[in-house]
Amino acid sequence: MRVLANDGLAGPAVAYLEQAGFEVLTTRVAAEQLAPFLKREKIRALLVRSATQVGRELIDACPDLLLIGRAGVGMDNIDVAHARKKGLHVINTPNASANSVAELVFAHLLGGTRHLHESNRNMPLEGDTNFRSLKKSFSSGRELRGKILGIIGFGGIGEAVARIGLGLGMEVCFHDTHRDRATLTLEFAGGAEYDLEISGYGLEELLSRSDFVTLHVPAQEKPVIGKREIGLMPRGSALINTSRGGVVDEQALLEALDSGHLRFAGLDVFESEPQPGIRLLMNPDVSLSPHIGGSTLEAQERIGMSLAKQVASLLKKVN
Repeated sequence: MRVLANDGLAGPAVAYLEQAGFEVLTTRVAAEQLAPFLKREKIRALLVRSATQVGRELIDACPDLLLIGRAGVGMDNIDVAHARKKGLHVINTPNASANSVAELVFAHLLGGTRHLHESNRNMPLEGDTNFRSLKKSFSSGRELRGKILGIIGFGGIGEAVARIGLGLGMEVCFHDTHRDRATLTLEFAGGAEYDLEISGYGLEELLSRSDFVTLHVPAQEKPVIGKREIGLMPRGSALINTSRGGVVDEQALLEALDSGHLRFAGLDVFESEPQPGIRLLMNPDVSLSPHIGGSTLEAQERIGMSLAKQVASLLKKVN
């Protein structure tokens, strides 16, 4: 049985599937050629990341397809309802990249609070001629310890963010439409564990009390954070978005940064990917990364193995 990993698949996952009797193709097929390729090569399982779009037209054109897998959390690039209506398995890997995304949140937070995104732009240009002035400019950093971290969306990634925040000595709170309390297990080197209960809040209360807010929600029809919500945040606070483009109103965010209401923002996702707005890209108060939340070697291996095991389990009886 043939599997196409159109956006790539980690080596151990390919090996696992091959050992289970599958033939794995990792050829990158362009969108306009994908349906003919799937039919011609008799592909039964299609594995994608965020680059490949799997819409109704593609699904209808490939009646031999049995499974669509998304290497990641969100499945907004797949017409999930239509695929399942046609009897296809649709799978993803919701928690495999949680720690990688959580660490990127803190890369943006730590970089933003210590002005690293700015100093990394300016030191190559002026570090040898204007060192003392740059030192003065970037000497007003803040510590995370003792600050309040508000997490919007408390699934696996939100929980991973909370664990790191708690480990750094932050006060952590969350907003989630499905739960209002949570007990987290913090794991330490040597096998020590410690359970800690944290509280859920309404969105408005969370925004008004948090020094830093980070979003971990699926794609939305309208922004979760707009002008009104940003206005509830304390002056000098900061916002991080590593979830999906469009859950933050970018125009309202820019206005808040320009007015000084927000101190900085960290963005890994954008409304207009893969061409983010130039005003965001050029804003000195925005820490930027190109949608790499789950893109660590460790996460990609976990994601690949999670997909491979699901594929093998679901399709092992089909020949």
